[in-house]
Amino acid sequence: MTRVAAVDCGTNSIRLLVADVDTATGRLTDLDRRMTIVRLGQGVDRTGRLAPEALERTFTACREYAGVIKELGAETVRFVATSASRDAENRAEFVAGVLDILGTEPEVITGDQEAEFSFTGATRSLTGRTDLPRPYLVVDIGGGSTEFVVGEDHARAARSVDIGCVRLTERHAPSSPATEAQITAIRADIEAALDLAAESVPLTGARTLVGLAGSVTTVAGIALGLDAYDSEAIHHARISYEQVAEVTAMLLGATHDERAAIGVMHPGRVDVIQAGALVLRTIMERAGAREVVVSEHDILDGIAYKAAEGWI
Repeated sequence: MTRVAAVDCGTNSIRLLVADVDTATGRLTDLDRRMTIVRLGQGVDRTGRLAPEALERTFTACREYAGVIKELGAETVRFVATSASRDAENRAEFVAGVLDILGTEPEVITGDQEAEFSFTGATRSLTGRTDLPRPYLVVDIGGGSTEFVVGEDHARAARSVDIGCVRLTERHAPSSPATEAQITAIRADIEAALDLAAESVPLTGARTLVGLAGSVTTVAGIALGLDAYDSEAIHHARISYEQVAEVTAMLLGATHDERAAIGVMHPGRVDVIQAGALVLRTIMERAGAREVVVSEHDILDGIAYKAAEGWI
């Protein structure tokens, strides 16, 4: 058994998982799992740089996480940074800050690596599920990018494209409610990105669509009628296309205050969930998926598995 700490720093949130991993059985046991909205990608699509206030929010979360990691005694710590820090001109400042606080250098992984880790994290817990046939199409809708990966036991094709809930929101600034012109513009960006993804990943050949990350889990929580966020109820929930379409239409038509009042809505997702839900709905339409299987296990779990296996 190996005790590892995995940190996933994306465009919108930073997350920590401390877990015991049995590499012989593939069993992963959570000791601590937490998430903080830091919006590291604030303005990156426009300026190409990480904003000072975004860096400070991220470093504040890292200081909290360092305390948890020390208290639980993780043997190995891996910090993965994804879309926002890949794109930023001043990412050296980000790297130096994380190294100083956590004692480990953030690894700015490629989009393809991000997709591979997401696939591993999402599908290991599906092993043996005869009701969820393979191949899987795993879709990880992040803040700055969305990863697509298809495979059976292992990923066999992957692609990362630059559509995410934060990037699309900053690019098109949808109002509350969103106008038809704004929705059309966002959809055009999504469709163009799906064309790119389809060059590498067969979007229509999979038998089970697995959806990851906050936009997907939030839509699922709303579709399930939850009064508050409940990860156990959301994990492996099967949400139909009709439910996704209904929730997306509601979110696009809602005011900011109406979205904020939704019980499962994290305050940091209120202003970006419209774009995130639209990404999910459009993917399902392109893939011809009648449902999405929602997973709370994602890239964070994949990082933990790989760390325990001695990933170099």
